[in-house]
Amino acid sequence: MTFSDCLLSAAASLRSNKLRTALTTLGIIIGVAAVIAMVGVGKGAERRIDEAIQGLGENVLFVRNGTSVSGGVRGGSNSKVSLTKADAAAIERQASAIAIAAPTVRTTGQVVSGNSNWFTTVYGVGDAYLRARDWTIGEGRTFNPQEERAAAKVAIIGETIVEQLLPGQNPIGNIIRIERIPFRVIGVTRPKGESSWGRDHDDVVFVPISTAKSRMNVGERFRGRFVRDITVKARSADLLDAAEEQVMEVLRQRHRIRPGQPDDFYVRNIAQYLEARAKSERTMSMLLAAVAGISLIVGGIGIMNIMLVSVTERTREIGLRMAVGATGRDILLQFVAEAVAVSLIGGLVGVILGFGGSLAAAGIAGWPVITSPFSAVVAMGFAALVGVFFGYYPALKASRLDPIEALRHE
Repeated sequence: MTFSDCLLSAAASLRSNKLRTALTTLGIIIGVAAVIAMVGVGKGAERRIDEAIQGLGENVLFVRNGTSVSGGVRGGSNSKVSLTKADAAAIERQASAIAIAAPTVRTTGQVVSGNSNWFTTVYGVGDAYLRARDWTIGEGRTFNPQEERAAAKVAIIGETIVEQLLPGQNPIGNIIRIERIPFRVIGVTRPKGESSWGRDHDDVVFVPISTAKSRMNVGERFRGRFVRDITVKARSADLLDAAEEQVMEVLRQRHRIRPGQPDDFYVRNIAQYLEARAKSERTMSMLLAAVAGISLIVGGIGIMNIMLVSVTERTREIGLRMAVGATGRDILLQFVAEAVAVSLIGGLVGVILGFGGSLAAAGIAGWPVITSPFSAVVAMGFAALVGVFFGYYPALKASRLDPIEALRHE
């Protein structure tokens, strides 16, 4: 009995019991679909973290003003202004793990060019901030030291601002108005796209920090030496924790904060936040993996159960096959082929449902899901292994039947 004969016989047997075959494949279908979803969600989580880090800049810490306390009543974030440009200079000078410490201020408002206007965020920064956040200039140039010292009315804009205010034009040299103040565009940043939580990184305008503090409405508290926050870039990812400790040590010393007293600032390590988010998404992937494993085991047990029933029902057929020359190996191969066929049918349906469900989840729930042919191959491989593993015992039992006793079976 050739292998092709075994396959044809297995296909004929499965067609003769279509409902039983369909019910047997349910566990495999659920398991394989869960495997596809697990791989898609896991890769999507990795992509989201990578995109978020690219948007924020690598090895970056954010130092923010702290919270005020008056009569036991605590203010909100940034209610106590304590950070200064001198703090940023001291951090960069004294902290060995830190490459850049860039002070910033910001405001929001309408940006106007001709008959077009757009509401956006305007950041008062220096060239160091752009380097810390991995902003690169696609057209034009960045601020020079003289412009930063002289509070020059120059601006660097993002791609979204170009699309909204200066479509089809060369933006370099154009004049835009921010709070009715004319600014000359000297540069356009390379596109960064949207963050994983939907923020458009390219919807920004950068002006020199000295210009923002002296000419724009950044808040009376930030007119003088104080700044809204300090962006810190560590020298490497391995030094990020050390950089955080050094920042806190330098600022506590400069702000004369005694042991036991609360800080008048706080440091946000975005990498830790992103890692926590990644862990939660990996937990979801693990839950999906558990569902997949249980479903595949249940499906495999279902296959074994049905194959044992099939062996009992077809005992007389098995005896007849052996009587006309079929060997135990032929019988074994036939029943294993049937089990594998059931698993592969369930695997194929599971792959289709898994891809469809992943794409639906990505569209409806906004989950980041990345599907790949590799995950389909892995899922189908698992399905085939389940068929072989759980189908082998019933097939072995069938192959060891005594032909005479099998023919006598009623």
